[in-house]
Amino acid sequence: MMEVRSVFKNGEPIPAKYTCDGDNVSPPLQWDKVEKAKTYAVIVEDPDAPGGTFYHWVIYNLKVNSLPEGVKRESELGIQGLNDFGEVGYGGPCPPRTHGAHRYYFNVYALDVELPAKHNMTAEKLKEMMSDHIIDKGSIMGTYKRK
Repeated sequence: MMEVRSVFKNGEPIPAKYTCDGDNVSPPLQWDKVEKAKTYAVIVEDPDAPGGTFYHWVIYNLKVNSLPEGVKRESELGIQGLNDFGEVGYGGPCPPRTHGAHRYYFNVYALDVELPAKHNMTAEKLKEMMSDHIIDKGSIMGTYKRK
């Protein structure tokens, strides 16, 4: 299992900078290099959302084992799909103010292939496409509660 690292530790609060209450930029991520991986994919999800799992980020065909802070929508690091805000790229944590803390899983997948580029890829479609190609996986979970 790959170790995934960021500016917050597993189980700790995500700094507001990376949420809808701050700059709404993606946090930096680093993960263990997997020897036979051809590409990596990252899916960020909130299982505590009122309507079921809410996807905040979909990025795939990454050839690197880290992402800098603030990955732009037009980044050439990988192909970004649609988040559940209906936008391409990262959308930070933004739980309803009436809720307590939500959990946000930054899941990283090591794949044995480069996936075909698809316009407006969703997390569900990506999970389906990569299901037979995952050779390792890791995640880091952060929490966020709006004030």
